[in-house]
Amino acid sequence: MTAAPLAGPAPAAPAARRRHRPTPRFLLGRAVLYLLLLVFLVPTLFPLYYAVVGAFMDPRELSGFPAPLLPTGLHTDNITGVLNAVPLVRMYGNSLLMAGIITVSQLATSALAAYAFVFLRFRGSAVVFALFLATLMVPGEATFIPNYLTIGSWGLTDTFAGLVMPFLAYAFGTFLLRQSFKQFPRELYDAARMDGMGHLRFLWTVLVPLSRPALSAVGVYVFITSWNMYFWPLIITRSTDMQTLQIGLNSLKTGEASNPGLLLAGAALSVLPTLALVIFGQRFIVRGLTAGAVK
Repeated sequence: MTAAPLAGPAPAAPAARRRHRPTPRFLLGRAVLYLLLLVFLVPTLFPLYYAVVGAFMDPRELSGFPAPLLPTGLHTDNITGVLNAVPLVRMYGNSLLMAGIITVSQLATSALAAYAFVFLRFRGSAVVFALFLATLMVPGEATFIPNYLTIGSWGLTDTFAGLVMPFLAYAFGTFLLRQSFKQFPRELYDAARMDGMGHLRFLWTVLVPLSRPALSAVGVYVFITSWNMYFWPLIITRSTDMQTLQIGLNSLKTGEASNPGLLLAGAALSVLPTLALVIFGQRFIVRGLTAGAVK
């Protein structure tokens, strides 16, 4: 019986790859890309920058030509002036309350509707969802008069209920959450139902924690849209106690046109909530809007 040939020496492990050094062409392309981004970033952020800086300038600096890019000092007269010109604190609270109620309501109705379209099988669901999305093609201005007549007939003008009632549900949030819910396998729902879990419990304890990016994206979008609403609060409110911040800023434009510092101060104060949402919720917005793009 012949002996088996001895195994030869083990092949040497491949040498570790050297760290790839960027080529000059790659560095040049990256520099050009950053330069283009900077070119688009400056005109985008300049109005916001000048609103904040102009809020601390005196009228003489704002009326100069060319206008200075930095104030000579921190003049707080514009801040105190805008607080005295209109009940800005009250209007700030009205806008926060209105946007908060609309955001919470749309998150709840969108989550329930998206759950029904994904996990509850019923005849004609595709047709119902298509009709649901068709409402997005109706311009909001076309619904103002019917909504105003309806709210007025119910005696809800100049109330918070009249401010928020036409916007308690919206198809865009349902569409976005439906795309997010479709990522979860049907077997997860079937297993939960076999364990005796109800629809609301499955939605609240399973889907909502796993869909936080999509819910955050919907919440940020709805809050910013509600915060910036102008025409509906203008026609549905009568007293200054019920008016929102955007109406107060417009009254500054008509009543204090000789002092642009008050307008810049009001604009700087009004943009703070939305700016904070965009800064701290940016990653949720990107992840939420891309949910369902890849399965």
